[in-house]
Amino acid sequence: MFNAPMKICIVGTGYVGLVTGTCFAEIGHDVICVDNAPEKVKMLNAGQMPIYEPGLEELVKKNAAAGRLKFTTSTKDGVEKSDVVFIAVPTPPQPDGSVDLSYMEKVSREIADVLTRYKIIVDKSTVPVRTGEKVCETIRRYCKSKVEFDVVSNPEFLREGFAVQDFLKPDRIVFGVQSQRPVHALKEIYAPLNAPVVVTDVNSAELIKHASNSFLALKISYINAVSVICEAAGANVEEVANGMGMDKRIGREFLNASLGFGGSCFPKDLSAFIKIAEQLGYDFALLREVQKINAQQMERFVRKIADTLWVIKDKTIGVLGLSFKQNTDDIRMSPAIALCLRLRKEGARLKVYDPKAMDKARTVLKEATFMDDMNKVPEGCDALVIATEWPEFKKLDLQRARKSMTHPILFDGRNLFEPAEMEALGFIYKSIGR
Repeated sequence: MFNAPMKICIVGTGYVGLVTGTCFAEIGHDVICVDNAPEKVKMLNAGQMPIYEPGLEELVKKNAAAGRLKFTTSTKDGVEKSDVVFIAVPTPPQPDGSVDLSYMEKVSREIADVLTRYKIIVDKSTVPVRTGEKVCETIRRYCKSKVEFDVVSNPEFLREGFAVQDFLKPDRIVFGVQSQRPVHALKEIYAPLNAPVVVTDVNSAELIKHASNSFLALKISYINAVSVICEAAGANVEEVANGMGMDKRIGREFLNASLGFGGSCFPKDLSAFIKIAEQLGYDFALLREVQKINAQQMERFVRKIADTLWVIKDKTIGVLGLSFKQNTDDIRMSPAIALCLRLRKEGARLKVYDPKAMDKARTVLKEATFMDDMNKVPEGCDALVIATEWPEFKKLDLQRARKSMTHPILFDGRNLFEPAEMEALGFIYKSIGR
């Protein structure tokens, strides 16, 4: 039925949708990306990026110029011209930890309204288990032409800052299907990536995503809990993590002690999985403890700053890093932003810098002084904080920083530097778990 290149529609051009659509075009497919925000579509058609993601801008421009990648506000246009429709709309958290599926429902109805022939409808958004059943039910209910279709779950495993790389070189590709009918076409779409494929039922595919992200969050909280023990015992959490990570059953990734996890995925998916379990009759107490440890890690770091400075009020504190992690401009649920807000609440004056997230952070940190050079941040500061693990912060001119600070106190929330070296340079150096 289908032959490469496929005709693909992506509904939603956020991080997931834009990366997915662009990378599908990069491997040779014809892609139409739909978004209901006219300004964003206009920006993308002009070759301008609404987000920062390494390598993405170049691929968007390249594939748009080649005619393989288009942007529109018309769901009707995108669906009619495509054989496979990917839904990549937001699924934001609600106050009780559950997920707002109103965007999913709205897009499902829009697709149903313009469906005139068989299509494969692929859910790319992170959704609670059994959402696929609801999407299928909604399309069937509102589809006037009563044509056949298949609903598939195809969860994404993209890390912000490494999303293009993760898409083009995935660990695995998961398809959750109701029948074998769409499997051949789906495999054909992803064939250029030469990645392992897992074909399962829709409910299992949806659970794979939440279970994966929750486990990674657990791993981060575990090493952060270990870091507390390391500090109390005079041990080094980096050495402990290295020793643990050499065990193939454990692995070294996600064993970096820090301020805690943040971003738009881990906190949301953790809360959602706890709520999903609750609705299915299970108290996932282990994951609630993961949340608790993550919150305590921030409190412990703030207390470390307060204990060292004695009084935070009226102190000038420099903060390096505002995005929730390196290689992104995303400040959603950012531990760095949360720390800044806590310090401001305590009465500190803030001087801040981030390589990519400054514009977005200005909308939140309205009283902070934004610097255009990381080496200017320490000047006149009572303390300096490293809040995001940007590699370039390792190149900070430490001699200049020490001389220009009122007090050479550095709080390293990402363990970028070695304690002995920092102390040899004359810093009062406080890191995590060391």
